[in-house]
Amino acid sequence: MNFEETLKTALHEKGLRLTPQRQVVLEVMLNLGGQHYTADQVYEIVKAKSDDISLATIYRTLELFVEMNILRKFDSGDGIGRYEIDPQNSEHYHHHLICLQCGKITEFKDDLLDDLEEVIAQKAGFRIADHCLRFFGYCQECDKNSKKM
Repeated sequence: MNFEETLKTALHEKGLRLTPQRQVVLEVMLNLGGQHYTADQVYEIVKAKSDDISLATIYRTLELFVEMNILRKFDSGDGIGRYEIDPQNSEHYHHHLICLQCGKITEFKDDLLDDLEEVIAQKAGFRIADHCLRFFGYCQECDKNSKKM
C-alpha cells in the first residue's frame, strides 16, 4: 500500500475523507523533500496550486496530519511551528541543527541518546516515549563567511 492509500485508510478510520484540500497539502509536503516549512509557507505554495483554500484550512490540515503521525511539528527556537513529513512514521524523532545566522535547518539522523534515555528512565523512574534535540550554532557556510570578515 502506498503512502496516499495509507493516509486514505487512516482518515477513513477517523470518519474523515481525503478532501481536495487535504490532498494538495499532502502533495506539497511530499514534494518538499524533507524541508521544514511553516504553515504560512505551506499556504503560499498551496495557494499557487489551488486558490480555494484558506490559511485556516492549512493550519487545520497540518495539525490533523500531525495528530495522525503523518507530519512532525517542531519549534526551531523562534516560537513558530515548522512541519516535516514522516512517511515512515519513525519510532524516534531525528534531531535538528539550526543555524543562528541564516536559519537553515539540517537534520541529524544518528540517535546517540539511547543509552542516556535508559539511564534517565532508571534513575528517575520515568518511561520515556520519545525525545527531541535541537542544536543551535552556525552552518559551514555562515561560519566560513564570518571568518572572512
